[in-house]
Amino acid sequence: MPPGQPPCPSQRYWKVEVGDTLYLIALRLGTTVEELVRLNPGIDPHNLQVGQLICLPQEACPSGVYWVVAPGDTLYGIARATGAPLEKILALNPHVDPLNLQVGQLICLP
Repeated sequence: MPPGQPPCPSQRYWKVEVGDTLYLIALRLGTTVEELVRLNPGIDPHNLQVGQLICLPQEACPSGVYWVVAPGDTLYGIARATGAPLEKILALNPHVDPLNLQVGQLICLP
């Protein structure tokens, strides 16, 4: 999580570039402006700053089954607990840093 940034459950961010608007970002990602505002409390949707990081929604999980990271969880432990191959969990969660899981983070399971 970037310093000074509220927690982002998905651990996915968009770095604002010249010309970006929440509408264009939402359109590119297949989400809504409302969802982006909900994930980014305090953001001024009419005054985005170049370089600003915007929390993005969780990517769709094909199975619809998620593991909510708890203190002490590791991807290896999640794989063992669920019987899912670690390689498959990694493939379904390319944005996840396996060495830096965040409590409350959602992990897509096969």
